[in-house]
Amino acid sequence: MDVFHVTDRLGRKLTDDSVITYIEQSLGTWNGPARPAALEGLTALELTGADRTGLLSEVFAVLADMECSVVEARAWTHRGRLACLAFLRGEDADAGRVPRILARLGHLLRGDPAEAPGAVAAVPAAGVAHADRRLHQLMAADRDQDRAFPTPAVSIDSWAERGYSVVTVQCRDRPKLLFDVVCTLHDMDYVVFHGTVDTAGDQARQEFYVRHADGSPIRSEAERERVCQCLQAAIERRSLEGARLELCTPDRPGLLSDVTRTFRENGLLVAQAEVSTKGDLAANVFYVTDAAGNAVDQCAIDAVRERVGTDRLVVREEPRPQFDQKAAPGDRDHGVGGLGLVYLGNLVKRNLYNLGLIKSCS
Repeated sequence: MDVFHVTDRLGRKLTDDSVITYIEQSLGTWNGPARPAALEGLTALELTGADRTGLLSEVFAVLADMECSVVEARAWTHRGRLACLAFLRGEDADAGRVPRILARLGHLLRGDPAEAPGAVAAVPAAGVAHADRRLHQLMAADRDQDRAFPTPAVSIDSWAERGYSVVTVQCRDRPKLLFDVVCTLHDMDYVVFHGTVDTAGDQARQEFYVRHADGSPIRSEAERERVCQCLQAAIERRSLEGARLELCTPDRPGLLSDVTRTFRENGLLVAQAEVSTKGDLAANVFYVTDAAGNAVDQCAIDAVRERVGTDRLVVREEPRPQFDQKAAPGDRDHGVGGLGLVYLGNLVKRNLYNLGLIKSCS
């Protein structure tokens, strides 16, 4: 039996019945009607390539020019590379138009000959089980981890007597950290047999006892370095650097192209983007930096808001958990601290990790 102690992303007790129901449904314990497939009938575009200021704007400009409606999109940048998923309405991406869409986007992603080439593909949206996990896989295939610097955040030791490799992750806690780490191990064909997860204040410590799918532990130094690189990259990709800009406005054709073009014209680089539509309303979140990846000047943000609309585009602080400093390290009632053993091997196949709510487990 696996027990998880969870809070919302601000460290508070869960009180939203819809979130609790979603957790139960995701774990297969809910007996209500099946959740509708939100992406049914859509086409997913998968893009990777060398990042540059304005690239995302150019991508959305091409889609707008070809009269493609973007229902949902996710974009991450890491170490100079971009990965993007864009979901298009089925009628906008029929068999006759897809080759032309791919050809135009492929030209954008061709990039500098000195850089690794970009790639673009179209797949049925139903084949994308989880957008964030697919972004991890796209960036790993693009080998962004080769650009990661070694850090003490990830270490691997051997427990030869039991035939395990012990993977330890120590870093600042954030939503979906466990999801990112465990999915990366699984995608690299490692099986997690046992693990401990602990949070204390804003710090997280995760320890996993793993073997390769063939039953062998990590044996060579090259393999150990590779696993460390991949895990470090997975931790960094969702670091949420930059100013958080939230756009809420009636949806219309070309909206994403216009907004991201305004970012580009004011020297802003989109580090991450989360695009969604709910009926006739667009609800988008952008994390932006300057062209060098540094904090954005307030004058640039003010100029962008003036162009887009100060009532539509707002600056938000990234939500941070409120930690109870008086709680003892093992006090699980407060949602902080608490070290416990959990058998995670089978949980890799479940959907709990996509909630980003795990704080401690036992």
